[in-house]
Amino acid sequence: MTKGNCVAIIGTGFVGSSYAFALMNQGIADELIMIDINKEKALGDVMDLNHGKVFAPDLTHIRYGNYEDCINADLVVICAGANQKQGETRLDLVEKNLKIFKSIVESVMASGFDGIFLVATNPVDILTYATWRYSGLPKERVIGSGTILDTARFRYMLGDYFNVAPNNVHAYIIGEHGDSELPVYSLADVGGVPVLKMIDRDPRYKREDLDDIFVQVRDSAYEIIMSKGATYYGIAMGLVRLTKAILRNENTILTVSTFLEGEYEENDVYIGVPAIVNRNGIREIVELELSEEEQRLFHQSAETIKNIVKPYF
Repeated sequence: MTKGNCVAIIGTGFVGSSYAFALMNQGIADELIMIDINKEKALGDVMDLNHGKVFAPDLTHIRYGNYEDCINADLVVICAGANQKQGETRLDLVEKNLKIFKSIVESVMASGFDGIFLVATNPVDILTYATWRYSGLPKERVIGSGTILDTARFRYMLGDYFNVAPNNVHAYIIGEHGDSELPVYSLADVGGVPVLKMIDRDPRYKREDLDDIFVQVRDSAYEIIMSKGATYYGIAMGLVRLTKAILRNENTILTVSTFLEGEYEENDVYIGVPAIVNRNGIREIVELELSEEEQRLFHQSAETIKNIVKPYF
């Protein structure tokens, strides 16, 4: 690789600082630039992280920075924005965060940045679309965290249900990262055995339990927000996984928010689907063979996003 591994994090709140901590502990980036409107907070994070450097696997260079420093970044990860409060849906955050994002993205692009944007702020599908429009970058180089966390929750809960390790469960949540997302049960498997067959063969399991599992997946964020005010560890780990796939050119399939141009019979929408991720961003979208009902629900989810985006672009 001729490029280095420089990551700029914009927004050092719960998600941004958790991402930085996980990134440092896995030794994935050579340089980490922390940017926040609250300079003192970002400087404190830099100092705190550097004090733990002796225990890290690699000596990541961590420093405070500003938008001008993004010219040197291979990846700019946006974690800034208004947080989802108790009783709010992710879509309630649209107007507040669109204004914030316009300023952020234009400031990053003014630096001469020519890398990849990774968006984590909610509503992530809408804000990833906005980042693509504001930046003028190719669609392949603007990626949202999409349903990467929802899929991880789904795999964890299915693993718990069948009493197997979650990394042996292969299943996707696709669509909006929000209330209209959907599980792809028709293609879910445990160690190669389809989940629906496992349930039909074994009287310990019931099909109606699958509905309960999905509801738990979909509503997990609300439960966590009610318990501790915000979700950040899970998404931070998901962002690190995405970062690793990009910087190490892995060609890994992850459920990210990416731009559809005819795939899944949808156009002009950023939405969570499996995609092959490498150093250039999105290499290719993986089109799953959805059931008729899954395709209908996916279309509804896409329409939910489009209807929110339409007044603004």
